[in-house]
Amino acid sequence: MTPRLEAYRRQAIARSAEPRTSPKETNWTRAFFEHYADLPLPERQARSFARTLENEPVYVFELERLVGQIYHLVPGSGRPDVSDSPSDPRWADYAVFPTAAREVRRLLPENEPYLHIVSDGAFPGHVTWDWGLMLALGTQGVLSKIDQLRVANGDPAADEFYRCVEIVLNGLAAWAARHAQRLEVLAGEDPDQRRRNELREMAAICRRVPALPARTFREAVQAFLFQYLAVMFENPFGGNGPGRMDWYLWPYLESDLLAGRTTLPEARELIIELFIKLDERIRDADGWVEAIVVGGRNPNGSSAVNPLSSMIVEAILELNQTHPSVYVRLHDDAPHAFVDLATRYVIESGNRGQVYGDDAIISALIEDGTHPADARHWAAGGCMEVGVQGMSSDLLFSFFHNVPLTLETVLNGGELFLGGQKVAPVDTTLADYTSFEALWEAFEREIGRELGILMRRLDIYLAHYAKYRPSFLLSSMTHDCLDRGRTLNDGGARYGNYGGSGVGIPNVGDSLYALKKAVFDEARYTGEELLAALRANFEGHEQMHAYLRRLPKFGSGEAEATTMVDRVFRSFCDPLRRHRNPVGGNCRPVILGFTQTVELGLRVGATPDGRLAGRPLAQSLSPQSGSAVKGITAAVNDVTSLSLELASGGGSTLWDIASDWAKPEFVRPVMLAFFRNGGHIFQGNVTPVDRMIEAQRSPDEHRDLMVRVGGYSARFCSLSKAHQDEIIERYRYTGQQQ
Repeated sequence: MTPRLEAYRRQAIARSAEPRTSPKETNWTRAFFEHYADLPLPERQARSFARTLENEPVYVFELERLVGQIYHLVPGSGRPDVSDSPSDPRWADYAVFPTAAREVRRLLPENEPYLHIVSDGAFPGHVTWDWGLMLALGTQGVLSKIDQLRVANGDPAADEFYRCVEIVLNGLAAWAARHAQRLEVLAGEDPDQRRRNELREMAAICRRVPALPARTFREAVQAFLFQYLAVMFENPFGGNGPGRMDWYLWPYLESDLLAGRTTLPEARELIIELFIKLDERIRDADGWVEAIVVGGRNPNGSSAVNPLSSMIVEAILELNQTHPSVYVRLHDDAPHAFVDLATRYVIESGNRGQVYGDDAIISALIEDGTHPADARHWAAGGCMEVGVQGMSSDLLFSFFHNVPLTLETVLNGGELFLGGQKVAPVDTTLADYTSFEALWEAFEREIGRELGILMRRLDIYLAHYAKYRPSFLLSSMTHDCLDRGRTLNDGGARYGNYGGSGVGIPNVGDSLYALKKAVFDEARYTGEELLAALRANFEGHEQMHAYLRRLPKFGSGEAEATTMVDRVFRSFCDPLRRHRNPVGGNCRPVILGFTQTVELGLRVGATPDGRLAGRPLAQSLSPQSGSAVKGITAAVNDVTSLSLELASGGGSTLWDIASDWAKPEFVRPVMLAFFRNGGHIFQGNVTPVDRMIEAQRSPDEHRDLMVRVGGYSARFCSLSKAHQDEIIERYRYTGQQQ
């Protein structure tokens, strides 16, 4: 890193620690309820956004060559049209959450008890968009395209949409122009000739982009930054991210390199500055993930790996920060040097590395109805959720479902072990089932009922997102919104799918396997006896508890246990994939654990696999800690034998590796075998457990320690003790059997 960047980074870290407030909510509220109150709702929304963006503070910092900054997650920076505003009760009639919640209570009363099992509402975000369109055309080019589409379309609703897109694009251009004005003023005041020239050069670039097409790599990076900050201003939700940055920016860099306008070291300096700026806005919010995905395939199937792909990985390796997240798409014929870099990234990134099996992900998307060329253009905006870049609606990850609680209600007459609430219309208990298949049918029937409620709730939220939060700027860069004349959640996006995760699937599979063996196959215990043990959290039933814990589990190479987990996995995925929402989309399973493995585990009583009440659930589709008794090969084989093609939103796994085994000669072949067998996501920790324990005892001495939580990385000392303990207690894989 150059001395300029070292100094700039120190300044950015200091700025990120400064207390800040944002005028956004105040300005948006004033615009919506005062300046534009008499306009039709869509135009009122568009003009309120544009006016608010245009009035954002303009920052120009010492030493920077890229300009533009908007601070998120500070007081006043929220979206009142999504989550309401405590400072103005009028938003309760114009915001998504309160209006949709009222509609759900009116139309879907059965949703209320279900909230013990699933998260409420419908989270937005977790998408990428085609910002290459803005680089190639500029706002003026997009406006010209709209003029042509308006003539061809002739639809009044589309005409209204186009008018609103014009308003927000002009707002974006005006905000960028304010930066050019500020730079010109500063250039006239700066006593240093070199900096004056630099400021004038920056002003000239801001006069051009994003209004006009980018011509150079530097113009493209600056245009990216302006539109990115503006889209995140419009949609400040975790999980939105840049996506395929190497794919979009490489043509500009390649052209500059061929023409002698820049060098790779100069380009790398610009990328590092960009990453520092992206981190500064949200530095302490580790779980607020904004992802860049590099590598992978082109839409025609050829390899998309290029020098910028490697540069981005190398840059984030050098930076000790959690934003942006950088993920690697590794296809079967990826260049050997890129595979080596991906291996090094897993080992040396401070537990930030996440690598995807590109071809397995593409196959899952195609299996779920995505056009092959579109499927090859996938990206993850946040933790790991897969979507086609610039073609998806943004309810792509909208819920967590606590699958072990579903089993719990089936075993306990519809009641929870912890608290005793009646949450499901189930009257039978484990003592009543006369065969395993009868128990299985009850479980499958109940999870289908619950997911049916969930899908109807999401349909209600979809309509409210379309009406109250149209996201005209994001929609302008989402295919096929412009062609259809509709916003991304109103049928404009090419793939209007929902998405969400089932948490604890391996626990449920292992539990059903244990019940089958203990109660029905071997008749070692009666259903009544085992139910009593579960209700007692195994107190007074220690011998039974030991027996259940000794039974083979998913990850141990026991085929029947793995088949049971796959059966549960299918029972979760199938109802989602069958659903068709009002815009023709389905619901894509996105299997990740995030922090919910701990938080949802606190709600679950004892489980028949021997897990005690309140303990963490299994991470995503990973075997439970201690299950891999035959080593990592058997565990990888079990995971990749699941029906992963059903997880078209991505099936996550965690592979924490013992630190003395975290070497290329071990990690590389294991990772490649995982992908070759169809695995989706490879991630995990390689830091010695002793250092984590020491950091827990003496946090001030280990503030720089990062860990892989599951889908994102965080500073270890910022996590709660429960989350720290879950990471410490995970099984560490080696090349040996237990």
